[in-house]
Amino acid sequence: MDIAKFSDKQSVRREEAARQLHEIADELSSGNDFVVRRGDLTVNVAVPDTITLKIEVEIESDEREIEIEISW
Repeated sequence: MDIAKFSDKQSVRREEAARQLHEIADELSSGNDFVVRRGDLTVNVAVPDTITLKIEVEIESDEREIEIEISW
């Protein structure tokens, strides 16, 4: 059973996507909790020092996709 689950999909310019990824990277490297904010809800996620990082690239005839997954 999920305690909390957030999903967010939006169309943004490449620069905005990079800014959001930098923000995630900065939070991970800080050693502090990862903070997720959606509307009025804020959730702190404790991230351990060792994680599993999965990067997946899919190339299809009409679509390209890069997935980045962090788990522990």
